[in-house]
Amino acid sequence: MISVENLTKSFGKYVLFDGISFKLNSRERIGLVGRNGHGKTTLFRLIAGMDQPDSGNILTPRGYRIGYVQQHIDFSKRTVLEEAMTGLVDSEKDHSWKAEKILAGLGFSLTDMQQPPETFSGGFQVRLNLAKALVSEPDLLLLDEPTNYLDITSIRWIERFLLNWPHELMLITHDRSFMDKLVTHTLGIHRRKVRKIAGDTGKYYAQIALDEEVYEKTRLNDEKRRKDIELFISRFRAKARLANMVQSRIKTLSRMTRQEKLDKVKNLEFSFQTQPFSAKNVLTVRNLGFGFNPETPLIQGLDFSIQAGERICVIGKNGKGKTTLLKLLAGSLAPQKGDITFHPSITAGVFEQTNIQSLVDSRTVEEEILYSHPHVDRQLARNICGAMMFGGETALKKIAVLSGGEKSRVMLGKILVTPVNLLLLDEPTNHLDMESCDALLEAIDSFDGTVIMVTHNELFLHALAERLIVFSHNGVSMFDGGYQRFLDKNGWEDEAPETAQLPEEPDRKSSKKIRKLRSEIITRRSKSLKPMETRISAIEKNIEHHEARITDFSNAMMAATQENDGPRIVKLSQEIHHCQQQIESLFGELETLTAAYEEDKKQFDQELADLESV
Repeated sequence: MISVENLTKSFGKYVLFDGISFKLNSRERIGLVGRNGHGKTTLFRLIAGMDQPDSGNILTPRGYRIGYVQQHIDFSKRTVLEEAMTGLVDSEKDHSWKAEKILAGLGFSLTDMQQPPETFSGGFQVRLNLAKALVSEPDLLLLDEPTNYLDITSIRWIERFLLNWPHELMLITHDRSFMDKLVTHTLGIHRRKVRKIAGDTGKYYAQIALDEEVYEKTRLNDEKRRKDIELFISRFRAKARLANMVQSRIKTLSRMTRQEKLDKVKNLEFSFQTQPFSAKNVLTVRNLGFGFNPETPLIQGLDFSIQAGERICVIGKNGKGKTTLLKLLAGSLAPQKGDITFHPSITAGVFEQTNIQSLVDSRTVEEEILYSHPHVDRQLARNICGAMMFGGETALKKIAVLSGGEKSRVMLGKILVTPVNLLLLDEPTNHLDMESCDALLEAIDSFDGTVIMVTHNELFLHALAERLIVFSHNGVSMFDGGYQRFLDKNGWEDEAPETAQLPEEPDRKSSKKIRKLRSEIITRRSKSLKPMETRISAIEKNIEHHEARITDFSNAMMAATQENDGPRIVKLSQEIHHCQQQIESLFGELETLTAAYEEDKKQFDQELADLESV
């Protein structure tokens, strides 16, 4: 067990944590969530003893070992085995057998163990990084973004491995689906404090929203009570016979603590602009072939057509040609065989993994947006900066000082400048935090055009994919159906033997399946309720707008009456009547929509409650 007590950490004037406390109990698997830059990795470094807090304590039992698998992969030894042995404790530095045992369990053969680490795929390099932590037999495993740059089969392998982890685990990842399948608890860094709850991220964020709603209602009630007390004191202070009551209220006022209004948490809010497209067929690929090595082509004899509005996801292991296919479709690579034919009205927006390198370090965020298209003026550039969470002075930050996630947001901002009807996206969730991934998923889902996306994020695949372009051992082909149908019908080749050996529980749903069902319900709830929430908010703002206009018209009416301006009075009366009709109509729509929203929300809440009782 680990106990964190009153921990405070800051960098200069920027406070990350302010007196946070929590406990990590035996065999708990905790998902650590929070915005980029809010201190998740710093908290890991403090727990691992690699950094020191400004104040507070981290208490661990005597002999408690911590294994920390960081985002950065850095190998210094000649072979895989020697690299794995660097993780052995000092008293076991020559115990190569222990490293061999761990490596074999992670899928390395004896031949692999004698190869240089750099010759392996990203998935196996992460496994080697994991092996370096595991050979010390840690009681706590800290994993910081273990899925970054991994292909989907490696992610699914690590998921199965961690589900069987016998000790404590803390995990940072932007992949909500991955986290929700693994964790027993969620720990969130929010407003420089932490909150730990039992359950997945859906439960955590629902609880945070509820807490802040209760806080704001309490604050408003307290403010109203404070004003009422202050009014009573000011009105009756001079009344001698009410002196006792006044003094009582003065004492009550002195005991009341003023709750500060919560700062609005900025969310990534954006939408892709759609270029109208009236045709049916977007593009056709015929007998496509390409390879960097003529003897082993990445793509051979590929044929498919894509219709307007389709969501196509490209999946497969790393190094099989997914990014190459996207580059071919984007026109940055030319086919060696076959052809790609686009409808002449297509305008594409492209997000590639390597595009971040094209950003100019000496430019500011605003300048990158401004120079991305000739029709962009400074005001539009500022608006896009704001949508990408670069408001105010942060829009003037140099590209050179931005994090990977911030650069990804700049690239997305550049795509937003021009209306498009085709999005080509290559792993757009890399470096984005969980909230930004949610916003991106919503924006893609709302986009009226066509989407072709390379992704390893299973939440995105389940939510968006209508068809799949699958890179496998047998080449590349189009699969007609969504991701769940692909898993049910084909599945991943490397998983077939292992899946067959898993024990089944026919009379009881497994916890893994329950987590998956919960994730699906939460996704459906978001897709159903979010548009209604947006419309309800728009109606409320519209009502406020018309009420404000009535106030303006009424004031103008008083002035016109004093001036005996008959025609003006008639016109203003008509305007007021029109606004009242609009308000009445909006209230009717609001009542109907609110009832539908409450009914749908009740049904989803019941589904989740039924699932919890299984």
